[in-house]
Amino acid sequence: MKNKILQIFAISVAILLAASCSGYKYETVKGDPLKTKIYTLDNGIKVYMSVDKSQPRLQTVLAFRVGGKNDPAVTTGMAHYFEHLMFKGTKNFGTSDYEAEKPLLDEIESLFEVYRVTTDEKKREAIYHRIDSLSYEASLIAIPNEYDKLMATIGADGTNAFTSQDMTCYVEDIPSNQIENWARIQADRIQNPVIRGFHTELETIYEEKNMSLTQDSRKVYEALDAALFPHHPYGRQTVLGTQDHLKNPSITLVRQYHDTFYVPNNMAICVAGDFDPDYMVATIEKYFGAMEPNPNIPSVEADEEQPITAPVVRDIYGLESENVTIGWRLPGSLDESNLVGEIASSVFYNGMAGLVDNDLIQTQKVLSLYGGINTQPDYSMFLIQGRPKNGQTLEEIKALALEEVAKLKAGDFEESLVKASINQYISQQMGVLESNRSRALAFAYSFIAKEDWADNVASLDKIAKVTKEDIVAWANQYLGEENYACIYKRKGEDKTIKKISAPAITPIATNRDKVSAFVQEIQAAEVKPIEPVFVNFSKEMSTKKLSEGCELLYKKKEINDLFSLQYRFNVGKEQYPALALASSYFEYLGTPTATASEIKAKLYELACEISFRAGQTSSAFTISGLKANMAEAVKIAEDLINNAVGDEAIFEGIKRDLKTARANSKLSQRNCYSALASYMRYGEDYVNSSTLSNEELDALTSEAVLQSAKDLMSEGHYVIYYGSESESNVASIIKDNHALSTKEIPDFKSQNCLTTPKPVVYLCQYDSPQIYYQQYSCDGTTFNKDINPQLSIYNEYFGGGMNSIVFQEMREARGLAYSASASYSSPSIKDNYYAFSAFIATQNDKMQQAIEAFDDIINNMPESEAAFKIAKEGLIS
Repeated sequence: MKNKILQIFAISVAILLAASCSGYKYETVKGDPLKTKIYTLDNGIKVYMSVDKSQPRLQTVLAFRVGGKNDPAVTTGMAHYFEHLMFKGTKNFGTSDYEAEKPLLDEIESLFEVYRVTTDEKKREAIYHRIDSLSYEASLIAIPNEYDKLMATIGADGTNAFTSQDMTCYVEDIPSNQIENWARIQADRIQNPVIRGFHTELETIYEEKNMSLTQDSRKVYEALDAALFPHHPYGRQTVLGTQDHLKNPSITLVRQYHDTFYVPNNMAICVAGDFDPDYMVATIEKYFGAMEPNPNIPSVEADEEQPITAPVVRDIYGLESENVTIGWRLPGSLDESNLVGEIASSVFYNGMAGLVDNDLIQTQKVLSLYGGINTQPDYSMFLIQGRPKNGQTLEEIKALALEEVAKLKAGDFEESLVKASINQYISQQMGVLESNRSRALAFAYSFIAKEDWADNVASLDKIAKVTKEDIVAWANQYLGEENYACIYKRKGEDKTIKKISAPAITPIATNRDKVSAFVQEIQAAEVKPIEPVFVNFSKEMSTKKLSEGCELLYKKKEINDLFSLQYRFNVGKEQYPALALASSYFEYLGTPTATASEIKAKLYELACEISFRAGQTSSAFTISGLKANMAEAVKIAEDLINNAVGDEAIFEGIKRDLKTARANSKLSQRNCYSALASYMRYGEDYVNSSTLSNEELDALTSEAVLQSAKDLMSEGHYVIYYGSESESNVASIIKDNHALSTKEIPDFKSQNCLTTPKPVVYLCQYDSPQIYYQQYSCDGTTFNKDINPQLSIYNEYFGGGMNSIVFQEMREARGLAYSASASYSSPSIKDNYYAFSAFIATQNDKMQQAIEAFDDIINNMPESEAAFKIAKEGLIS
């Protein structure tokens, strides 16, 4: 008996020791679906962790509470261009000899301080010439893009960063065996950044600014911010900065910016995926623990915004189609009233059954109109944006929008819509569980807002209690008749854009064959190999023949109770041209037993939705939502497909709106470029067959569209299911509700690209400070698996990412483009062709230089064994 007691005591002690051996005390929240563990280092770094063992990778986000609102008023755009500079390396990598490089970088920095306050153009030109000369000398020592080489070496994916008004984030998706190498690289990057390649990177940033100048949507939101937040940096400055500030930068201020904000008590490390939390924290402490906090992080300088007592109206101009945007100022994101605002937004507009959906979209009173809440830490907003039909004024759109706001305030909606909106919101939050990236970003946004994670978890319970009375009170408190801003986006020349010529830049050295000692150490580091697991379709997915022409492809889902059920057809508009309007038309149709509004309201209540897509050679009808409601959603969808009641007035309205949308599309530079690129790649016959002309549109009948949908459903097809329902239950639901085809399932085919036997140039004129350029070629080679390894490594080495030849030459070395890429694409089916394409977006006065440089590196590809080795390592990892 005594021995047994001792044994029990020993086991109890062992359990206690095992539970406490890590020494880490985590913050956790009961009921948290992400099972988040939060650890705070002594220096202030917060570590958010969510474990998912489904694949041997993890998403990482380094989040800093610094963004455009923190920029000095005299040098706006700083947070954003420092984000770019964080990819330039440190004292340890990105250079072959930092001690020799530093005096040159110091002189460049001092010259920029003179340059930015010099007004005489000839003197500025001379200073810039000296900066350019020194930059070339420094580049002989530097090793560009070593950060990207490091990420390739450890098998990282999705290397990127972004800056908003409130935050700057750096994102990486890494293999689970590379956590220590990743932490070592990131800690060095955060603590020891070196500002090199500054003048060429500024040209890149200026190209990004150029791109924004023809994006009228960005100008609209900047004007709305300025109107709603005149005393806050949200409205006083923009993330990209002004043209003048971007051309008069200060490296000194940039370094001070880093020292002030890139500190441990202003950052979070957010990770989601396959890792051990104790090991993660130990590794972060090892590499980040010595960072010194800054007790004096400056707060944002802003006077409190005063109430808006009369509508603030602004007109902005641009070449794109017209729209009107209305916005109301709301409290910051932590204010609990915003939880009511989330549901109020869905009651107002949800794409299916909201006030706007029923009153304006379903009745075809506008070309488009939507609204909703946008939350930010300091202030939030409720905004509405609408586009007019042909012959309709922006003022008329505004009036219609305000009528719907009045209905929201009056409570002119059913209580059932509130409950359905709550269910939809909760369903959408379940989707966060499906992606490591969305988990990590959810942590980052919570940190930036200074939100207690317990409040984030509790928000679902609070939202579930929102009532109709809450929504009416919220709308009356915030959405007043006089306290809004209204931005009219009108067609016309934007006279605020300044035309600034490109400076003369000597291409800097790329030093592809140089490798720093730091990179060599990472390359030599031994990690536990991850054995590849190849997909075995016969085991991972089951197939079941439901009929001669209907096959079920089933995949079990473990993570939540959301499902997706799709009818997939290997035929499309090529066989049934009338399908071109089916997707739009079915949105407006009901059945003999239910109106379109009733169908959408029911689906919204079920937290389910249906959608239809018709491509040139394939089509798909998709039903998705909550598992518990799948059978009912399938019945509704099948009833609509088979028994839709046509409406000629609606059909004619759809055709009119499509013509207006086409005319609007021609006003967009991006849309024009995209159409031209498609014409170049596939030819006139494809464009004519895939797009109904206005004359063909006029001739199309309602009956033809409805019949084409029924004919499509009789074709042989696949039923693809991904969800947690059992295969037998899915098969039973399909057999009970779906007409099983007896036709053989046709083979899949896709549009083949054209060969290019001779040079041809296609041009589309657009008045913009920037051009979009694509170079395309195809020799008619069909699929050959033996060349795929060479193709993959060519793309990785030449045009795959920031470490590629294209990126280095076009963006880093010459400052000729913000966006530059090239790839040799593989056909999707064996009889189709391989094709090569190269793309750049560049300033007009750089066009010839950019095209000539691109042509040179395409035809005389630079060779580097070191870069080639890294490309191979990256692919294998």
